[in-house]
Amino acid sequence: MTTEIRPRYTDATLDELSLRGDPLADETVAAMFERGEVRDFNTLMRFFSTAGHKLPEGLPPSAVSFLEATALPPKWVDWDVMERARLFFMDNAAHINTGLSFAAMPVTYAVPRVARLLASTHSMDYPSRRMANTGQFVTYLMRTNAFEEGSKFIPAAQKVRLLHAAVRHHLTHSGRWDIAADGVPLCQEDMIGGQMCFSILVLDAMHRLGIHMSEEGAEAYFYAWRVVGSILGCDMTAAPGNLTEARAFADLYLSRHLGPSEDGVRLNNQLMRMYEDVVPGTLFDPIVPATIRFLVGATIADWLDIPRSPWDTAARAVPVVLGLLETVEDSSPLGEWALDKAGGLLTTFELASLTRGRVMQYAIPEELKSEYGVRSQAPRTHRWVPPSPTPA
Repeated sequence: MTTEIRPRYTDATLDELSLRGDPLADETVAAMFERGEVRDFNTLMRFFSTAGHKLPEGLPPSAVSFLEATALPPKWVDWDVMERARLFFMDNAAHINTGLSFAAMPVTYAVPRVARLLASTHSMDYPSRRMANTGQFVTYLMRTNAFEEGSKFIPAAQKVRLLHAAVRHHLTHSGRWDIAADGVPLCQEDMIGGQMCFSILVLDAMHRLGIHMSEEGAEAYFYAWRVVGSILGCDMTAAPGNLTEARAFADLYLSRHLGPSEDGVRLNNQLMRMYEDVVPGTLFDPIVPATIRFLVGATIADWLDIPRSPWDTAARAVPVVLGLLETVEDSSPLGEWALDKAGGLLTTFELASLTRGRVMQYAIPEELKSEYGVRSQAPRTHRWVPPSPTPA
C-alpha cells in the first residue's frame, strides 16, 4: 500500500483536473459515434460479461483496442491488501450498502453539476437502475475472483468507463455545457470525487452509525476503491493515496461544489421513493428520509428537500442498537455467524429487489434527454477514527 504523502490539494489543483477527461475512453467513444458503431457495439457487448472470454466478432476496431488495453488490473495492486478489503466487505456488507445508499448517493445529488450529469440520461428516470448497477458493481468487485479469468468485474468496469466517456461526449457536443465555467463534464475532478464519495464518505457513514472498524480495515476498503479508480480511468498521480489525503481532497471538492439544485432534489426524491417501495407497506417509509438526514447532515438534507419528521429522533438511536448487536457478535461465535448471515441475506435481498433477478447491462447511451439537444472482522479496540477535516 502506498504511503507517499502528496502536497495539500488546492483550488488550482482541482481547477486543472476539471479540464481533463479520460483520453483513452474518450477517443474510443468518439470514433464509434463518428462511424455510427455505437448500437452494434452495445448489442455485441451484451454477450461479453466474463473476463478471459473471447471478444464478440464484429466489434469496432477502436473498441477492441480499448478492451484489450484495459483487460488487466494495474500492475501495482497489492493483492494482500485487496484480500483484506474483501474480508472487510464480507464483515460489513450491510453497513457498507447503507453508507452507499443513504449517504454517498444523496451527497452526489447535492453536487449540482453531478446531478445535472446524472439527470441528463434517460436511465436516471429509473433510479433503481443506477442503484442496481452500483450494487452489482460493488458485489462483483468484492468477490474472491474479481480480477481473475471467469470474473465479471473487469468487463463491467470497462463498460462503465465507456459509459462515462459517452456522457462526456454528448454533453461536450450539446452546446449546452459551459466548459469554461463548469469544466469538462465528468472530468478528472469529478471522477476522483466520485471515488471519494464511495470510499471515505461510506466509511464516515459507518463511523456515524457507530460501526467499529480497525484502521487497517478502513484503509483496505479505501485501497480497493483506489484500484477501482485506476481501472475507471482516474489519473492516479492526482488521486489520493491514503485516507488522510482522501479527506483533504473530499473536503475541498465538496466545499467547491456542494449546493442545492432542482435536479438534485428530483433525483433524491426518486431514490427515497425507490427505497420505500422495496419494503412492503408504509409503516417504515419515514425511516428512509430520517436515515439520510442523519447521515448527510441538516444542511445537505435541506438542500435536497428531505422532510423532517419525528423519525429523525429514532434515526439518531440507530448507533445504540447497532452497538448492542456488535456486543452480541463479539461475545458469541454463534451470534457473530447469525448476524453476518443476516447481513449477507439483507444485502442479497436488496440487490435482488433492485435488479429483479436480472443481470444489469452497462450500455453506452446513444442519446441524452431532448432538453440537452443531443440525439443519436475488526476488533472493538483501536477503532478507526476518520481523518480530521482539513483547515478552511
